[in-house]
Amino acid sequence: MKQASTHSSTQTAQNAALVIFAKAPIAGQVKTRLCPPLTHDEAATLHGSFVIDMLERTKVAAIKLKLPIDRYLACAPSSTLVFFQIMEERQSVKLIDQVGDDLGARMEQAFATLFGKGYQRVFIVGTDVPSLPLDHYKQALALLDTHDIVLGPALDGGYYLIGLKQPRPELFAGIAWSTDRVLAATQEKAASLGLKLALIPSWRDVDSIDDLQALIDASAADAKKPKNEQAFSTRTAGALQHLAKGLRTKT
Repeated sequence: MKQASTHSSTQTAQNAALVIFAKAPIAGQVKTRLCPPLTHDEAATLHGSFVIDMLERTKVAAIKLKLPIDRYLACAPSSTLVFFQIMEERQSVKLIDQVGDDLGARMEQAFATLFGKGYQRVFIVGTDVPSLPLDHYKQALALLDTHDIVLGPALDGGYYLIGLKQPRPELFAGIAWSTDRVLAATQEKAASLGLKLALIPSWRDVDSIDDLQALIDASAADAKKPKNEQAFSTRTAGALQHLAKGLRTKT
């Protein structure tokens, strides 16, 4: 796998790696299920804000909760894109490329790459959970001390986070990705392999207009909290407010 950052030593500063899976915010290539009613430019802008949110919040989680993690950004279509290069510089994150024909193959490769660097625990998280409570990362790390696999269930039947203590390529083979059976099928595979599995709390990711509307509502409620308790960034809250106005005019 091509590396965009130099990190050749197998000695890691931390014993865990958190890998944020992200697509570049290119209009027409991300969040297409939200279009229409969103335009492709609106969807790409929202997605880009989500990516930045995840980078900012995981950085805060690592510092505030003293989590022993190194953060990586798994990039598609290529870590050489200017957007990702800027993220590397501004967010103190290491870049790797996503490699594989489907999501399962790309996750399997990411796990293999990070375990190959010497990490003892590796987590992958998506970018569609920008307001995920920071404590969820702490819970996942703690659970992996006594379990073989940790999953963060998404409300649509998938999962937004997966953590492992060693490569388990079988978990990613034969899964019907982007369906409501992903979580259940993964649980069944884990059971057949004799793996001890733990779940952290469920969370909603953003794939449909209903998901987007729920996020808009959550952001509006979040804005009423004291500033230091707010989960949404000012950037994403503003984008959601703008989209909410547009959706009202289109319905």
